[in-house]
Amino acid sequence: MADRGYSTLTKLGLGALTFNSALAIYNSWGDAGSVAFVLGADAALVLLFLCLREFERGGGRGRDAKVKAAVSVDVSLRFSSSSSSGSMFASRVAPLMPPAVAAVVWLLAVATAAGGFWAFFLN
Repeated sequence: MADRGYSTLTKLGLGALTFNSALAIYNSWGDAGSVAFVLGADAALVLLFLCLREFERGGGRGRDAKVKAAVSVDVSLRFSSSSSSGSMFASRVAPLMPPAVAAVVWLLAVATAAGGFWAFFLN
């Protein structure tokens, strides 16, 4: 019997994310790119959380084709959302850094995406 409710820690974490995002949107209200970044990053985090929850709730058993298909979609969504989060972070941070540090930021974003691809699909 799986518990369908969220734990108190989960609720506190999502509440902190919501509060922090609301403050970030408020502080950058005139800049549409910053607001879009905050909303996109939050959407990626929530999607990642929901996919992980679905996987932990029963996707790990792999008894039938539907569960296997859901796990495959879950892994693909996790990879794409984590890669997009890394590239969104790099696109916002790299312009603020000196050129050498910006190159390292982008290199780390690419390395994270490549490592995720290797871990999810090749390993």
